[in-house]
Amino acid sequence: MSRVRGIAVALGASIFAAAAVYAGPARAQTAEPQATAVPFVLPPVPTVAPSFSAPVTALPNGDLVGVQQQPFVGLRLQDAIAMALQRNTDLAIAQSNRRIAAYQIVSAQGAYDVRFQLVPSYSHSVSPAVSSFQTGPGGGPITQDTAGATAALQGVTESGGQYRIGINGTRVTSNSAVNSYNPFYETALQLSLTQPLGRGRAIDQSRLQLQLARTNASIQNDVALAQASNTVVQVSNAYYDLVAAWRNVAIQAEGLRNAQAQAASNTRLAAQGVVAPTDIVEANAQVNAFQDDVFSALQNVQRLQTSIKSLILANPADPVWLANLVPTSTVVEIPQEPSLDALIVAAIANRPEIAQLRAQRDNANSNLAYARDQLKPQFDLGLGYTSNGFAGNAVDPATNPFTSILGAQISAINALIARANAQNPGSPPIPPVTAAFGTLPPYQSGKLGQSFTNLLDNRFPTYSAQLTFGVPLGNRTAKADYAIALERARQVSLQETAVLQRIRSEAVNAIQGLREAQYRVVAARSAREAAQRVLLGEQRRFAAGTSTTFLVLQRQLAVATQQARELQAQTDLDKAIVELNRVSGGIFAQNGIDASALGGTSLNAASPTQSVLPPPAAAPPPVVTRTPH
Repeated sequence: MSRVRGIAVALGASIFAAAAVYAGPARAQTAEPQATAVPFVLPPVPTVAPSFSAPVTALPNGDLVGVQQQPFVGLRLQDAIAMALQRNTDLAIAQSNRRIAAYQIVSAQGAYDVRFQLVPSYSHSVSPAVSSFQTGPGGGPITQDTAGATAALQGVTESGGQYRIGINGTRVTSNSAVNSYNPFYETALQLSLTQPLGRGRAIDQSRLQLQLARTNASIQNDVALAQASNTVVQVSNAYYDLVAAWRNVAIQAEGLRNAQAQAASNTRLAAQGVVAPTDIVEANAQVNAFQDDVFSALQNVQRLQTSIKSLILANPADPVWLANLVPTSTVVEIPQEPSLDALIVAAIANRPEIAQLRAQRDNANSNLAYARDQLKPQFDLGLGYTSNGFAGNAVDPATNPFTSILGAQISAINALIARANAQNPGSPPIPPVTAAFGTLPPYQSGKLGQSFTNLLDNRFPTYSAQLTFGVPLGNRTAKADYAIALERARQVSLQETAVLQRIRSEAVNAIQGLREAQYRVVAARSAREAAQRVLLGEQRRFAAGTSTTFLVLQRQLAVATQQARELQAQTDLDKAIVELNRVSGGIFAQNGIDASALGGTSLNAASPTQSVLPPPAAAPPPVVTRTPH
C-alpha cells in the first residue's frame, strides 16, 4: 500500500515539475515571480478485495461451438458469393423493387389504353296534355317509351390529344297526336378530337409519368446492382478473413507444438542436469502463451464462420449452420496495376452509381420540361363530327288533330269555291292538307336498320370546330413549380460532382492500397524467412550449448509473429484486389456474375454442393535436443 502511494506521489510530483518547466518561459517573458512548487498529494487508496483472484479451472474444450467438428466442409468463394446473392434479404427487396418499377411502367402506359363504355338505357314517361298540339289520343296524356344503348371508345394520344368515338341507337314509342312516326328510331355516330396546341402539346402528365416510371426502373436496377456489389465485397472480405483465421490457427498451433517440444526437451535436459530448472519454467510459460493464442485464434474462426454463415444462409434450419467451413479457393492472382485515368474511366463506364445519377438527371430534365410547359397558355383545338340516322313507321296524317282541323277548313273552303265556280267557273279548289305538307321521304320509313343505313349514308351530318384559349392570371403555381424543378436539376449537378470526386478518391486509394499491400507482402515474407533462419541458428546454438532457452523461445515467438504479419499482409492484398474490382465496376465480371439475374432466386433455395474435406493431419511437433556436456 505504501509502495502504491509512493509511486503516485512521485508521479504527481513529476507531472507538476513538467508543468512548471513548460510554463517557465511564459512566466519569464512576463517577468512575474515563479510560484513555489507544492507537491501533489493523492488521497488514500483503500484496499479492495485483497483476496480476489480468478478461479483456477481445467482447460476448456477447444472445439468450436455450434458446429460439427468433422468432417470439414470445403467452401469456394464463388459458391459463397452465389449463396449470399440468392439469400440476401436486402438484395431480394432490391430485386422486388425492380419488378415493382417494371409494373409501374406498365401502369403509366395504361394512360394510353382505349376505354370502352356501353350504356343500355330504358325510360317510360307519362306527360300531361298541355295544349292541343301536345296531347295524346282524345286529348289524354302522352305516353312515351324509350329504349336504346350507347357504346363509346375513348382515350388519349401520345401527342396529348383526347379522342372519342361513340355510337348510339334509340327506339321511341309515343302516342303523341302530332308525331309523324310511331315508333321511330334515332341513331348517331359521333367523332371528336381535342388537341392541345400550347400547354400540353410537348409534354403532359401522362407522358411525364411514363418517363419518370422508366427512369425509376433504371434507378431501381442500379440500386440492386449497388446492393449486389456491396454484398460481393462483404462476402469476399469475410471469406479472406476466414482464410487468414484458419491459417492463423495453424500458425499458433505450430508455435504451440514447438513450445511444447522445447518444454519436453528442457525437462529431459534438466533431469540430466544440463539445464537449470528455470529453463523448464520459461518453456512452460511460452507454452501457456501459445495456448492462449490458439484459443484466441479459434474464437476468431468461430466468429468469422458465424459471420459468413449469416451472409450466405437465410434459413435457421439450414444444415450448413452446423458445418465447419474451410475455404478452398485458390489465392487470387495479382492484377496488373491500372493507371489512375484508366481506372476512373472504367468506374464511370461501369459503376451503378454513375448510371443511377444519369437516371436522376433524366428525371430532373423531365420534371423541368413539364414545369416549363405549364408556363404556356392553354390553346386547344376541338373538332367534332356527328352523323345522325332516322327512320320510323309513318302515322296516318288524318289522326293528327292539327291536320283534321285544317282538312275540315279546306273542305269548307273548297265547297264555297265549287259553289262560286257554278256561276263563274275558273277558281281551282285547294289541295288536301296532305298535299299541302307534302309526302314523307321514303328512305325515312323503316326500322332500326333503316336508321343505321341513313347514318352510314351521312344524310344528316353535323360538323363542328372550336378553339379554346385560357391563361391563368399570375400563374404563380406554374412559376413556383418551374423554380422548384430548376433547383432540383441543380442538386443533381452537385451530386454528380460529388460522386465524381468520390470515385477519383476511391481510385487513388485503391491503386495505392494495392501497391502498398504488395510491398507489405514482400517485406513480411522476407522478415518471416529471416526469422525462420534465425530460429534455426538459435536452435543449433542451443543444441551446441552456446544459447539459452530464453533466446530459443524468443526466436520461436518472433517466427510466429512474422508468420502472422505475412498472413495479414496477404489478406490485405486479397482485400485490396477486391476493392480495386469494386472501384472499377468490374466486380461482377471478375466473379462471373450475371447481373441481370440478381435476386431472382428464392431465399430458401438449396445450398450449392460443398466439398467434404478429410480432417487435417497434425504435423509431428519438432523436437529440439541438446547435447549434454
